[in-house]
Amino acid sequence: MRVRLLHPLHDPDLSPRLPWRLQDLVDDDLELRRVYQAMAGGDEFLLDTAKKIVPLAVTDPDVIVYRQQVLADCLANRAVVQQMYDVAVDGVEVRRKVFLGGLMSRDPQVILRRSVRILELLVENLRQMRALCDEHGDRFSSPGFRQLLDMIATQICNEYLDQLDADLRELHLPRGVMLSAALGLGNKGTGYLLHQPPRRNWWDKLTGSHSGSCGFVVDDRDENGAKALTELAGRAINDIANTVTRSADHVEGFFGRLRTELGFYLACSNLYEKLTTAGAPTCFPLPTPMVPAQFCCRDLRDVALCLTATQPVIGNDIEAQGKALIVITGANEGGKSTFLRSVGAAQVMMQAGMFVTATSFQANIRDAVFTHFKREEDDTHAHGKLDEELARMSDIADVVGSTSLLLCNESFASTNEREGSQIARDVIRAMVKGGVKVVFVTHLYDLAHQLSSQDNPSYLFVRAQRRDDGQRTFQVAPGQPQPTSYGQDSFLRVFGDTAGRNIRHQTVSSG
Repeated sequence: MRVRLLHPLHDPDLSPRLPWRLQDLVDDDLELRRVYQAMAGGDEFLLDTAKKIVPLAVTDPDVIVYRQQVLADCLANRAVVQQMYDVAVDGVEVRRKVFLGGLMSRDPQVILRRSVRILELLVENLRQMRALCDEHGDRFSSPGFRQLLDMIATQICNEYLDQLDADLRELHLPRGVMLSAALGLGNKGTGYLLHQPPRRNWWDKLTGSHSGSCGFVVDDRDENGAKALTELAGRAINDIANTVTRSADHVEGFFGRLRTELGFYLACSNLYEKLTTAGAPTCFPLPTPMVPAQFCCRDLRDVALCLTATQPVIGNDIEAQGKALIVITGANEGGKSTFLRSVGAAQVMMQAGMFVTATSFQANIRDAVFTHFKREEDDTHAHGKLDEELARMSDIADVVGSTSLLLCNESFASTNEREGSQIARDVIRAMVKGGVKVVFVTHLYDLAHQLSSQDNPSYLFVRAQRRDDGQRTFQVAPGQPQPTSYGQDSFLRVFGDTAGRNIRHQTVSSG
């Protein structure tokens, strides 16, 4: 039994792909932890599921669309999916309902009894799942849910479940153990085989007769004899006990996988409800192949900001088809970092098969997303800020792929402008030449101006907008770099116009 709600052909590997230290940087820089918390809705399992699945970039556009269709079904049928999830959770936790005394016992009869009881409870969960699918199956139209429902209808039919109930009743061995064996070398028993005892008619039950069969009668005080018979029966039971145990593990594994995959989509539904409540737009993005470079968005917003802001979040429209490098400059506190985070979070969410916070979004897929944001000074004073930045970039360079996405926020600004610009140019040149798409926020005019002067058609320059009165629009638009970031606006906003006039007066008089 296969779930395959995440991939149409196989169960995807959910193990981490990036070194933990780099993934932690991405989660912190893009504020994805807020997204995970919103997806979890207070459920620890959903939190772990979101943190596990969302960062695993899907690199096949068809699989991304496959997940989007499944998610659309979940959003339209949230209550039914929740019921299916609850049944799966019950199936995973079925062992809590079974007394596991003698858990470490190697006695085949103990193992058989325990496995039969677990399987009996799992059969009840299968019946509940089958009933839900029969009642609500026509509501689902996505290929992912259709194949799951067809599998359940075919492999978990009522006739199969009835036969399974009958077989489990027999495995309780209500008529004792009937076995056969052969003589091997040294007249030792071999080829032990468990048989189904014949059913006794009413006369045999009344008289206690066992006609047509052979048996043993052991004295109540003969402990060694009883032990020998138990060992003899165990040899015949051993194979069937292992088979029942594997069957129980298989069914339990099916419910475990179903819980994980449904849990991911339920977590996405939780996020969707929170974003809808916050008034944020959502859409299913259009993923395109890795080449050529594609990026186009309308009203793109930072998802983490949408979850926490008390005021409406302003979106951005960008057209960057065929652009390998996007350089973002402009006014301080004008929304450059927010836009950068919105691009990175949207890329991650798109490649997880999720919606994004925009009215439309199109981008080519990347094999991974990396972030290199400015950091505070090292409290241990073991390294300077530039050393720390270079070390982080070195870690990224060790694992970055030829089709990755690198997001840089004020990188190498911890040194002087000339040195920082030179380092940044070398990094950008190497990354772009290697096929990495780079989005770079900077206030280093030397860097931005030198890149702009190359007139490279694959470079796009956008600038955070500022009104004539100094007010920020918190939007970015195409524009060439300027030699100022309007830091004076921030000073005046904090200290007032009087302090600004005094500063200007002192500066002029000192010249």
